[in-house]
Amino acid sequence: MLNFFRTRTATAKDDLLSGLTVALALVPEAIAFAFVAGVSPIIGLYSAFFIGLITAAFGGRPGMISGATGAMAVVIVALVATQGVEYLFPTVVLCGIIQVLIGAARLGKLIRLVPHPVMLGFVNGLAIVIFTAQFGSFQAFDRANSQLTYLSGTPLVVMLLLIGLTMGIIWLLPKFTKAIPSSLAAILTVTFLSLAINQWTQTDAQSDENMVATVGDMLTTQARAKAAAQKNVAAIDSEAPAGASLEVTMVAMAQAEIAPSDAALGDAGAADTSSVNVDDGQGEVSASISGGLPRLFFLEYDAIPPMNFKTLWIIFPFAITLAGVGLIESLMTLTLIDEITETRGRGNRECIGQGAANIVCGMFGGMGGCAMIGQSLINVNSGGRGRLSGITAAVCLLMFILFLSPLIEKIPMAALVGVMFMVVIGTFEWASLKMFRRMPLSDVIVMLLVAGYTVVMHDLATAVILGVIVSALVFAWKHAANLGADITINEFGSKIYQLHGPLFFASVSSFKDLFDPASDPDDVVIDFYYTRVYDQSGLEAISGLTEKYDSLGKRLHLTHLSAECRQLLDRAGDFVEVNVSEDPQYHLATDRLA
Repeated sequence: MLNFFRTRTATAKDDLLSGLTVALALVPEAIAFAFVAGVSPIIGLYSAFFIGLITAAFGGRPGMISGATGAMAVVIVALVATQGVEYLFPTVVLCGIIQVLIGAARLGKLIRLVPHPVMLGFVNGLAIVIFTAQFGSFQAFDRANSQLTYLSGTPLVVMLLLIGLTMGIIWLLPKFTKAIPSSLAAILTVTFLSLAINQWTQTDAQSDENMVATVGDMLTTQARAKAAAQKNVAAIDSEAPAGASLEVTMVAMAQAEIAPSDAALGDAGAADTSSVNVDDGQGEVSASISGGLPRLFFLEYDAIPPMNFKTLWIIFPFAITLAGVGLIESLMTLTLIDEITETRGRGNRECIGQGAANIVCGMFGGMGGCAMIGQSLINVNSGGRGRLSGITAAVCLLMFILFLSPLIEKIPMAALVGVMFMVVIGTFEWASLKMFRRMPLSDVIVMLLVAGYTVVMHDLATAVILGVIVSALVFAWKHAANLGADITINEFGSKIYQLHGPLFFASVSSFKDLFDPASDPDDVVIDFYYTRVYDQSGLEAISGLTEKYDSLGKRLHLTHLSAECRQLLDRAGDFVEVNVSEDPQYHLATDRLA
């Protein structure tokens, strides 16, 4: 990676300022992911607050930022669309319980099984996903056609110039001073400049439209697009045959590139209507991120699902998926931050912290979440190393919701896009482009597979699992050919097979090809000093070989079996019958391995 993430000692000042920077970047992310999940923006903001606060305080990786994420949102959207938003919150609580149990069982260490090529593919694919995700900020709502369109002409030029200015400040400012995080300085500078530009253009053109789109504009644009999509759905649904409502709705939403939401939300309560209000049917929408303190979901929503086996049957598949996706992304982020900061987080504690955060988040009507790689990198780049940075980000986010929403909504999207572009540059492993000729072909394929799946499917967890499976299969295939034997005859006339390499399912065929029972002498020794038996397939291979020698009236001896191998043989019970005799050279004890 480029050296944007310099080694720094943690200080309270750096943590506070980097936390403020992260909070500013969290606002549009939380809003966007809420729209993806099919819930109101205020739910996404509350989720980011709860997840960020609890994981920062009790998680296993200081300096890592958590919040509402797209990985969780794409799982949630199907549940909200089919069952309603009231089923979301017990699902998030159950997800948290599962994560706590995984952490308590100390299964977080399984992240060690992720090979380096998978990690390379993960960070490269993630960088591309973060980059392409910023394209949505280049869209505006075309009232004439009631759809989203990309910027063009002067607004596009101005936005690109402001993005370039943001990136330039982040790059150059640390060369002169580190008293303030460069990302925060860039956001503030570009915000003041955009305010001046918008004021000048509105006065000059007598228009209320902003030349430079702000966070408030983004929220309004998405709300208008959603309102237009719902209007189209209603029109199509009125002409559709009976029984086709849900399918038509999903198709229309997909065509409008808007996730289903308010159709499932209904009149869910004040929290759902405080941020987006459709005034009329002409696309006039008022939008804000303001809201009150979060309340327990069973107090906020009139209709909550009954806590019975039927509800559990509905929510459990979603909960287990959310738990897996959240932990994989969180532990991968933890590993990445460990590498950058040259410190080591605690995976099992992070699992428990993420679980506790999701339990509380679900209880207060949140959509759940996990670690956010982009925001974590912003935090590290800005000097945040301690828990105070994450706590500050969460508290600032709540303050934005309660008191400062009018100010936050004036932050230009160009500034936030510029910050994320710098994150992309710092995240992408540029050295991997030069490693293709030096890396084994199998590792290159794994890296490209993980990166490609991440980019195409936007599913980081599945991409990592797929990469680990392919790497494991490649490893098994390569080691299957590494089993061999040195064959000698000792002074007693016994034929000795000195094995080398692992004996497991993939090497069983090579193991069988080493022996010739018909031509071997009456006494045969298999020496396991340089090998190990790893699984039931290896035991069955030994059992079959023993039967062949026994049927020919020949004796087979096993020597230098490790404790692990003996344990596997003991577990095999009556499946393996091997004669072990006393031999002065090998010091064997007569026993039946059963």
